[in-house]
Amino acid sequence: MIFEYYGATEIGIVVACDSHEWLAHEGTVGRPLGSADIHVFSPLGELVAPGETGEVYIRPPGYWPGFTYLDQEDRRREIDRDGYITIGDIGRVDEDGFLHLSDRARDMVISGGVNIYPAEIEACLLELEGIRDVAVVGIPDDEFGEALAAHVDVEPTAGLTETAIRDHVGSRLSGYKVPKIVVFDDDLPREETGKIFKRRIRQRYWQDAGRSI
Repeated sequence: MIFEYYGATEIGIVVACDSHEWLAHEGTVGRPLGSADIHVFSPLGELVAPGETGEVYIRPPGYWPGFTYLDQEDRRREIDRDGYITIGDIGRVDEDGFLHLSDRARDMVISGGVNIYPAEIEACLLELEGIRDVAVVGIPDDEFGEALAAHVDVEPTAGLTETAIRDHVGSRLSGYKVPKIVVFDDDLPREETGKIFKRRIRQRYWQDAGRSI
């Protein structure tokens, strides 16, 4: 039996599932434990219906202590909504109460009024043989506000082209999820944990356009 859980330093472990539950709700990270609860809000601050995607807010279990950030009371208030706390994730709750995560809120791209979650595109590209790692970010676009750029680290002998990469995404996902720009990048910036530092990639484009992120 395999168990999966989701939580954070601020809220503890708040949802969990076992392998049987995961198979019945593929992709879930679990459902609330004990008195924990989940609300999902739209960008307008409205509660969304089960199955709809938005920013995830969680009420920690009753035993979890309150907290604040050292000398950052304003930051603490910003993440709170009536006792529910967000740690910046986008997701949905299905009809059975299981949480499914889509991406980080800060990584979401809004192109032509459509919300695009880079994690979905990255997962698609990692299925392509020869791609070692990838980061998809939002970049300035005069027509749609934002467009997609994919920075890909590929095996030297893969022989992949920009067209092949774009075609791979286009054959599996909607057309608006196909990256406008593909950059072959074998030096993706990383945090100390090894996670790709997407902000540094985004900054290159927004600063060149004279805009901040």
